[in-house]
Amino acid sequence: MPGSGSSKPVAPPARQLVSFRRPSTTCHALPPAAQAVKLSEAIFNAALAFRGYNVTNLGRSPELLEHPVYGPVVADHLAAASEVCARVTRRPVDLVSMVRQRRETSLDTYAEAIGMIVAIEQAQLQLLQDCFAIDYRQARMSYGFSLGEISALVAGGVIDMGEALRVPLTMAEDCVELARDTTLGVLFSRGAALPVDEIERLCLRVNNRGQGVIGISAILSPNSVLVMGTGSSLQILADRIQQVQEALPAGVHLRRNESHWPPLHTPIMWERSIPNRSAAMMHTLRGGFVAPRPPVCSLVTGTFSYDDHNARQILARWVDHPQRLWDVVYETLARGIDTVVHVGPQPNIIPATFHRLAVDVESQTRHSVSMRALSAVIRRPWLQSLLPKRAALLRAPRIQQVNLEDWLLAHDPARPEADGDATA
Repeated sequence: MPGSGSSKPVAPPARQLVSFRRPSTTCHALPPAAQAVKLSEAIFNAALAFRGYNVTNLGRSPELLEHPVYGPVVADHLAAASEVCARVTRRPVDLVSMVRQRRETSLDTYAEAIGMIVAIEQAQLQLLQDCFAIDYRQARMSYGFSLGEISALVAGGVIDMGEALRVPLTMAEDCVELARDTTLGVLFSRGAALPVDEIERLCLRVNNRGQGVIGISAILSPNSVLVMGTGSSLQILADRIQQVQEALPAGVHLRRNESHWPPLHTPIMWERSIPNRSAAMMHTLRGGFVAPRPPVCSLVTGTFSYDDHNARQILARWVDHPQRLWDVVYETLARGIDTVVHVGPQPNIIPATFHRLAVDVESQTRHSVSMRALSAVIRRPWLQSLLPKRAALLRAPRIQQVNLEDWLLAHDPARPEADGDATA
């Protein structure tokens, strides 16, 4: 991942740079300056970041739907997603009315949430293109957390929205039933990096007891992971952590989340054969024979793995493999991306991750002359290849984050040339 003389500058270990505070799923509002980015110029060195499912999924979608210019485009995408949802779930679905009436989703309406999120993300990108002549395909990369990766593939032209929704909607009912006995936990340390291999080993030992199934769902940073467990597995893991302190860094904590979550990206999905059933459905999925544009950095693999024929293979692993968010965040920084455009209603986990990293890097560089010097050097592209492996992390405070729904609502589509004049 991304000195002269006899003494080369050495970057501190990654764990010193990313000692995050306890992760939160709270949405962090981006500062007004971040929304003032001139996207027509910034898009050429930007990353598109798509959000996934959350306990709240409306965001500012009702405002976009009520907008005199944006509304028809948003309604068309919601109506198209409603049709797919209704066909797959075999019940009436009207996402347009749901958004217009500001009815938030719940676990019982998980299928509707899937359709709503993907539809709104695609609508936002079309509005950017139609109303402001900004071609989002010119972005240097894209990625998505959980459901967001599927949406990124839709935006990248790999598969159309209706086909992309078919598999997760078919599995939605089983995911909801599994969620009723699934508890989410955030496992984190206040200092050193977590040994992920050891955490996986602990989860396997817990599963072996037959009192529930637990697994890592996402690697958020070097010192924080999301775990999901059924039965008493989360409590058993917490007890095991106390018993094997010598194998873990000091100050490891496990915090429960009170909401119930579909156990995506964990071995819990094996219980209803969801990975195999999903993979079998993908054989006949229309599309999947072009490489995505912009290129998609997969959270399944942590790198740019998609080509012109392997989308089915990667998506089959997406079902039960943990999300490698940290690898993709680092890839964003290492590639010299200047702007991250957050696509979807009320984006949360990705902007929060970049925000925490920026705060932590700024906090440490403020008190270190050598790190301040290295932080200045990182601004010179010709020197980046000469810097130590993890020096790209120092770019975190320089990343501009744009919440696309806020940006759209802050700008006048009648004046597309003024795309950087307003703030949200």
